[in-house]
Amino acid sequence: MNSSKKLRKPNRPNFFHHLDPLTILVFLSLGGLTIGLVAAVTWHLVYRNQVHHLTLVAGNRDGESYILSQAIEKVVEANNPKITIDVKETGGTTENIKLLEAGKAQLATAQADVPAGSSARAVAVLYRDIFQLVVKQKPEINHFSDLKGKRIGLPQTGGQFRSFIHVAKHYGLKEEDFQFIGANDEDADQAFRQNRVDAVFRVRALGNTSILELVQKHQGRLLSIEQAAAMRIKYPAFEPTIIPQGAYKGSLPSVPVNALPTVAVQRVLLANEKVDKSIIQEITAILDEHRQEIADAIPKEFDEVKPLVAGISSPSTTGGTGIPTHLGAIAFYERDKPSFIQENADYVGLILTIALLLGSWIWQLKSWIEQGKKDAADLYIKSAIELMKDDDRNPEMRLK
Repeated sequence: MNSSKKLRKPNRPNFFHHLDPLTILVFLSLGGLTIGLVAAVTWHLVYRNQVHHLTLVAGNRDGESYILSQAIEKVVEANNPKITIDVKETGGTTENIKLLEAGKAQLATAQADVPAGSSARAVAVLYRDIFQLVVKQKPEINHFSDLKGKRIGLPQTGGQFRSFIHVAKHYGLKEEDFQFIGANDEDADQAFRQNRVDAVFRVRALGNTSILELVQKHQGRLLSIEQAAAMRIKYPAFEPTIIPQGAYKGSLPSVPVNALPTVAVQRVLLANEKVDKSIIQEITAILDEHRQEIADAIPKEFDEVKPLVAGISSPSTTGGTGIPTHLGAIAFYERDKPSFIQENADYVGLILTIALLLGSWIWQLKSWIEQGKKDAADLYIKSAIELMKDDDRNPEMRLK
C-alpha cells in the first residue's frame, strides 16, 4: 500500500442530507420550541420558590397608617410565605414618596393630596383621612382665618404640613403668617397640653386617640374647615365631608356639639412600578379577601383603627390623585372582566374560519399547480419515450 496516499475518513451519514427544506424547518422549529419550553419551566420553578422581600414605609408609629400597615404585614405573610414585608416608621407622606421614588422602599402609604413621583403606582385606598383642627378655648378663634399670627402645633414636614398650607392659601394666608411648633406629632401635642400653642392640625382618621385626648382632657375644641368644594377646584384630591356630632364624645355636652364641615383625602397604598405584577396582584387579593383577618391583627389598644379596614377599596378614577394603578392591582380588580377574546368571540371565530378557508384554498391551489407541473412533466417524458421508440422502429430515419 502506498504510504504517500492519505487515508480518507469514512463519510459520516448526514441526517439532514436527504430531507427536504420544509422538513428541516419543522425539525429546527420543534427543537427551538423544546429548548424554549424547558427554559420557561425552569425559570417558573425558580421564580415560584423565590422569597420576595418588600419594605413598606408607613409614617409615624402612632398613626393609623402605620398600625394598619403592621396588620397588613402579618396577614400577607400568613397567607403567602413567599412574600415578606418590613414596615418602617417615617416622618410621613413626603418622606414615604421620596423613599419609594429612590427605590429604598417598594410599598408606601400616602395622603392622596401629596404629589407622588413618576415611579409610584396605586394599589388600594386604605381609608379616608380627615382634616381636623383642634383649637384652644379662645373666643377670638372661630374660623380658620383667625389663626393668622397664632402658634400652630404642626411639624413642618410630611403631608400634614402641605395640606395645612393648601388650606391656608385658600383663605389668603401664607406660611409666614403662622408660628409652627413641634418636631413631630407628640411634640406638638405636648405643646398643646402645656398651652404653648393655640391650635393643633392633624390629617387623621376619625376617632384618632391623640385628638380624643386633646378634646376630652385638655380643653380642646374642634373647629370647622369650610369651603372644601371650592378648594377642590385647585386641589382635586380634596373631598367635602363632615365630622359628625358626638364623634369624640356622645354624652352631653357632645364633642363636637354640632356636625362640622371639613376636608377629607384618601390614604392610599402605593407601590413602585418595578415591583413584580404577580406580587402586587397577590397583595391586592389579600387586602380584598382577608379584611377580617387584617382587622383581627390590629392590637386591642388600637381598636379605633379596626373600623378603617372596611374602607379598603380599589383606587378611584375620580379621586383626584392622578396616580396610575399598578398593573398587578389592575389584574386583580379586573379579574372578573371578560378578556378581549371572550368579548369578541364571534368576530374571532369568523376571522379564524376565514383564515382556515383561505389557507385551505391556498393549499389546494398549490396542490393544483404542483399537480399541473407533474402532469406536464409526465406528458413530456411520455412524449420523449414515444419519440425514442419511433427512432428504434425506423433506423432508416436516423441515417438520413
